[in-house]
Amino acid sequence: MKAVIIGGVAGGASAAARLRRLDETAEILIFERSGYVSYANCGLPYYIGGTIQDRRALTLQTPESFWNRFHIDVRVRHEVTGINRGRKTVTVRNLATDEVWEESYDKLLMSPGAVPVKPELPGVESRRIRTLRTVEDTFGIRETVIKEQVRSAVVIGGGFIGVEVAENLQKLGLIVSLIQRSDHILAPLDADMASFLHAHMRKNGVELLLKKTVTGFEESEDGIIVGLEGESPLLADMAILAIGVLPESGLAKEAGLTLGVRGSIVVNDHMQTSDPDIYAVGDAVSVTHSVTKEKAVIALAGPANKQGRIAADHMAGLDVAYQGSPGSSILKVFDMTAAFTGLNEKSARAQGLSYEKVILSPASHASYYPGGKTMTLKLLFEQQTERILGAQIVGFDGVDKRLDVIATAMQAGMKVTGLKDLDLAYAPPYSSAKDPVNMAGFVAENVLTGQVRQFFYEDLEELPRDGSVILLDVRSGGEYEGGHAEGFETHIPLDRLRERMKELEREKPVYVMCQSGLRSYIACRILTQAGYVCHNFAGGYRLYESIRDDRFDENAMFCSAASLS
Repeated sequence: MKAVIIGGVAGGASAAARLRRLDETAEILIFERSGYVSYANCGLPYYIGGTIQDRRALTLQTPESFWNRFHIDVRVRHEVTGINRGRKTVTVRNLATDEVWEESYDKLLMSPGAVPVKPELPGVESRRIRTLRTVEDTFGIRETVIKEQVRSAVVIGGGFIGVEVAENLQKLGLIVSLIQRSDHILAPLDADMASFLHAHMRKNGVELLLKKTVTGFEESEDGIIVGLEGESPLLADMAILAIGVLPESGLAKEAGLTLGVRGSIVVNDHMQTSDPDIYAVGDAVSVTHSVTKEKAVIALAGPANKQGRIAADHMAGLDVAYQGSPGSSILKVFDMTAAFTGLNEKSARAQGLSYEKVILSPASHASYYPGGKTMTLKLLFEQQTERILGAQIVGFDGVDKRLDVIATAMQAGMKVTGLKDLDLAYAPPYSSAKDPVNMAGFVAENVLTGQVRQFFYEDLEELPRDGSVILLDVRSGGEYEGGHAEGFETHIPLDRLRERMKELEREKPVYVMCQSGLRSYIACRILTQAGYVCHNFAGGYRLYESIRDDRFDENAMFCSAASLS
């Protein structure tokens, strides 16, 4: 068998190595348009900022190492310009010599990746505007910053690349502005969860300009002028376009292969295209979203690697199938971490799902052990089936562990209440006896069984201010004086609630807030059993303050969440 692979990096390189492990006799060729066949594309922004200092560390394999270990023929700076399905050949151009020829194949695998979106705006072709996709892009940005003594930059787009590039340019000492068209960065997060990252980025010196639309660019003697709709323009030394990517499916389209959502290449569970001898993997394909069961483009390195393995297995005659992806992702934002999997509220509503959510603020490890930090965990689940739909976690330590546990539970088909029964590793430096994942299961069970009624930030405007309901804050006096939610004028510390309960009119519904949601839950249990109708504010004043003011106490540690169950 002769296998030709178009494109390396995650999907193509992993497919080539796997195919060789399965078939020593196969002839395997990789054609890669750039100068690097296998590189850590997720690490590119960190070379710009200097966290990764040796550019060689970005290169995972070279043509020489591929040949020495796997006897795979890798040809970099070679572009495949056409697929000739009838003849089972590809047209190849050597970008160094301009030589063109046709290469035959028995099986063809496409791993072309995605291309940065470049909007049709005036001045967008300016040399001062860059995108980040390849190793060469990375080297070019860093060299420009250093050689031209760049002092300021505007990043357009608040997705993964935009946020990471903004952080790393700021670490180089640049004055950085990040422009985002929507009301929050990182579309997989809901706005309430993204608010913590807004506060943290601003604290670290990045100017966030949300709900702003770029209208065009203009070069001047002093740099690049970025026009904003209804706003004064920005002036910077350089601009980075990071407004998203699109599947690079031009070759597939020209070859007559079936395309799908967002112009992606349609593949089956074996990663075969509409031509059974042509496979496709990575950012250019649409796969089954494991929660919605619909086709989606999931441009992530983990899925691309798995898809490459699946394609190679199937080429070698193994009966395997790709299981889909919930889009589990994680991102470093300075020293904070944001992680998410499955659906957020916007996507759950778009699916027409009847869902519930819980928001809690557990500690990363036992509160009595030094160094713990609070994380915020948001979990979505179906009311009737108890199916976990998605999770979002923002914090400092231990976020990755909890997100991975929930993603695993989702893939295993566990119900949300099953999270409370997971037997997870515990020692005071790492967790609590009731892990945050267990706590999410406890809270979800309380919601499903009616042990707690919740209300959320978006409900606050609708609460009556005519005295027909009681808006109660149960934090300490010092906390309350330091700031409280608008309208929450009734203040009774939790530890005095039983003795002062008579101050509350029993016929009025009570809406309770505390700092994290724990004490307000306990207050609701006390009041409910005394005959009151009580509602607990999910996420606490900490979440309220973050959403309203882009501010929260990063050093706050709350009491153990054990009694929340």
